[in-house]
Amino acid sequence: MAFINPHVNFNGNAEEAFTFYQSVFGGAFAKVVRFKDIASAEFPVAEKEENKIMHIALPIGKNNFLMGNDVPEVLGRTNENENRSKIVVIAESKEEADKVYNGLSVGGQIEGPIGDSPWGSYFGCFRDKYGIEWIVEFDPNNTTDK
Repeated sequence: MAFINPHVNFNGNAEEAFTFYQSVFGGAFAKVVRFKDIASAEFPVAEKEENKIMHIALPIGKNNFLMGNDVPEVLGRTNENENRSKIVVIAESKEEADKVYNGLSVGGQIEGPIGDSPWGSYFGCFRDKYGIEWIVEFDPNNTTDK
């Protein structure tokens, strides 16, 4: 089965955002590449962009990664207020859903408070303080330990 690993663009604050995400999900970064790490004569990097993130990956669970990067200024800004794709976290329990929802939504905008949904799951959605949209859901009918 294929895995889905979301990748998010940032305007120079990818490291800050991923440090925040790491504080909620835990774990160690699987990879951090800065623009200076790939600089060459063929790919010159401006001094002010050297320490920005070219690629970062945070393992979440057993098989998934949240990935991201800073967009170089020469390519223009990422619109942080557009309706980006949402990142969906499927929790293994209500407690885990609450932990992730309450952790990631700090400083953000609640779109749907976490609680029981009309379709039978425990669900909430929000835009985090970096403009990324998240859905957190626990479905008691889709557990593997029945």
